[in-house]
Amino acid sequence: MKIRRITTKPISIPLKQVFRTALRTVNTLENVLVRVETDTEFTGFGSAAPTAVITGETAGSIAHAVAHIGAALEGMDLAGHELVFQRLNSCMVANNSAKAAVDMALYDLLAKSMGIPLYRLLGGNIQSLKTDITISLDSIDAMVEASSARVAEGFTILKIKVGNNPELDIERLEQIYRAVGSEVSMRIDANQGWQPKEAVYVGREIARRGIPVELMEQPVAAHRYRDLAYVRKRLMLPVYGDESVFSGTEALELIRIGAVDGINIKLMKCGGIYNARKIAAIAEAAGIPCMIGSMMECHLSVTAAAHLAAATSAISIMDLDAPLFCSTNPVAGGISYHGEEIVLPDEPGLGISGLKGS
Repeated sequence: MKIRRITTKPISIPLKQVFRTALRTVNTLENVLVRVETDTEFTGFGSAAPTAVITGETAGSIAHAVAHIGAALEGMDLAGHELVFQRLNSCMVANNSAKAAVDMALYDLLAKSMGIPLYRLLGGNIQSLKTDITISLDSIDAMVEASSARVAEGFTILKIKVGNNPELDIERLEQIYRAVGSEVSMRIDANQGWQPKEAVYVGREIARRGIPVELMEQPVAAHRYRDLAYVRKRLMLPVYGDESVFSGTEALELIRIGAVDGINIKLMKCGGIYNARKIAAIAEAAGIPCMIGSMMECHLSVTAAAHLAAATSAISIMDLDAPLFCSTNPVAGGISYHGEEIVLPDEPGLGISGLKGS
């Protein structure tokens, strides 16, 4: 099965509500869909999310990068797919979201050619996952209302966005806890929004107040590894790295200096499933858990992340809710949501039968 052509299609999906973090505000989801055609009846699908403030990529840069990747992979035979993935990762520096879109399309093709779902190709046997639901950064009242509404919908794990204002963040968390009660798990994500001492203060204060937070994600600037270690060594609360970890190299260094209790793997950061599996293996060898997350991604790429999670024992925390914020789904097939449960498809590959409107 040889690669014949790789093409892209930009899409724009209005969100059901504004999504805010300490880094950005999003009203519309912009993604780039990727189609990999072969000399067989099989076509592979992938997608990329431009997130300039994290990966440095835009929709335009992704489209150009995929064109470059397509030229590098054209004519290669997926019978020797290890060489294909090596070429994909070495044909250009960075551009990880573009690589991720092509990567998942290649895995889609491999599984389709064998007639099995991707999670089974990857060694998995779990067909359903449980995701958290994100509470966007907003006023206290708005966040309490959103949290209560999500709990009423059946979600039992809230991922609460915080950052930039420690005192206000503490009040946000206390009021949300009072509203939803102790039966609901709470995770907090500062998206690099605090200074090290602020993060330690927040962690200690919420512990003093008895607010049961499960973990703190990326409290400080991504490149400040020592600051992350400073926070982690002063809190009982588990500290996870997200924007600090793009590859196995960063994972190894953060583990070496004792900076993290866990790692959030995202396909857009690391360049796809091929590299994500390496990060998960490093974390597993070090005895630390992984979370699987996403940028503001559509149904297609989150489906790929779900297949990976279902086949990877090191991944124990699911943050795969981005499609729930989208007003439309650009693909046919893939994962389905039943409240907080994600069900993987039985169909071969990703379970994506095609792109709508194409």
